[in-house]
Amino acid sequence: MLAWRYAILLLLGAAVVCFALSITTGDVRWRQRGLVILKWTVVAGLVFFGVLIVERLRE
Repeated sequence: MLAWRYAILLLLGAAVVCFALSITTGDVRWRQRGLVILKWTVVAGLVFFGVLIVERLRE
């Protein structure tokens, strides 16, 4: 579970860096990459919390 948390935080950090580069350079590609990373971060977070909920329900 700790690895999932670090992976989600790492993905969020990468998305922030991409958005910062988009603002700094004005290049649209960085914003698109940031949005893709953010989308997959949300998916990973939903899977993580889904697993936590299922584990609690099984107890």
